[in-house]
Amino acid sequence: MKTGISIYLSSPLQDIERTIEHGAAAGARYAFTSLHIPEDGGAAYADKVRHVLSLLSARGIALIADVGPRTCDLLGLERIEDLRDLGLEYLRLDYGFSARRVAELSGVFRIVVNASTVSSDEIASWREAGADVTRFAACHNFYPKPYTGLALEDIARVNLRLAALGFEIMAFVPGDANVRGPVFEGLPTVEAQRGRASKVALNMLELAHGADCDIVLVGDPDLSDAGWTQFAHVSTGYVDLQCELEPGYAYVRGQIHHDRPDSSTLIFRSQESRTTLKPDSVPMDAGAGLSRKTGSIAVSNSGYGRYEGELEIARVDLPSDERMNVAGHITPEAMELLPFIKRGFGVRFV
Repeated sequence: MKTGISIYLSSPLQDIERTIEHGAAAGARYAFTSLHIPEDGGAAYADKVRHVLSLLSARGIALIADVGPRTCDLLGLERIEDLRDLGLEYLRLDYGFSARRVAELSGVFRIVVNASTVSSDEIASWREAGADVTRFAACHNFYPKPYTGLALEDIARVNLRLAALGFEIMAFVPGDANVRGPVFEGLPTVEAQRGRASKVALNMLELAHGADCDIVLVGDPDLSDAGWTQFAHVSTGYVDLQCELEPGYAYVRGQIHHDRPDSSTLIFRSQESRTTLKPDSVPMDAGAGLSRKTGSIAVSNSGYGRYEGELEIARVDLPSDERMNVAGHITPEAMELLPFIKRGFGVRFV
């Protein structure tokens, strides 16, 4: 999964460097910042920007930067295009740029527009000016002020339209440590995530698999140690699911299973369990025929023929089946993740 961090150039350089190191170690490949904050500027600011860009480049992290009409003055540049020489790949344009200028810049940068507010008329004007909007990306806002964030279903609806145009889509989850001021209540795109910032994995999966965002970034400048661990797992392509296992199924603990890309709405269906993670045999009488409540872990026994050993997690209550052995169940907290673990994403049973 594509993940990213946020850095703020008003922060002390050592804090920025620490965030970049944590993010790189946790698999982040994108970083967001702003290059048109009015209080910034001067030679020291320009040097700081160059230093940060060099750090990101060395770690393979692409910077997505908010820019405005004053960005060149703040950095001592003659024109916006000079940012490409500094290694900047993505420009997020919010205001102050004509359609013709956007089209010109799209030949140099990946252009990132405001997904939360972009209109069909704006997109049409960029096309008419000669821009190739299939090279565009769209980034939703984050919302510092409580109750101003968006609903997940509204983001999903917007994303359907933008994805049909070929846009790469980004959004933010809140951090759970050192949240950014001046409000200090997190920087989420989804309002409901503001009050559960510690559930980093759930928030990221909600945006990626509940609203089809291609890149999920942490809006605040830091995460707790537990948050960075969740971030790293999601970046790698799995989450930890706490579970309780029946006797005889201890082999499941610690295994990583990935859902089939053709996801079922009724079960998580492991790709690996009949091949690399298949047990030697599955006894017919070890939990066979028990009802499978939501969150139940079940393994096909020999009654399923060539499907013997296949592992499933019930997404809904399912009827009993003598060919299926109930091997255990995931915990209630882990069940929050289950609706968003799909299309090839993985789980590790812990």
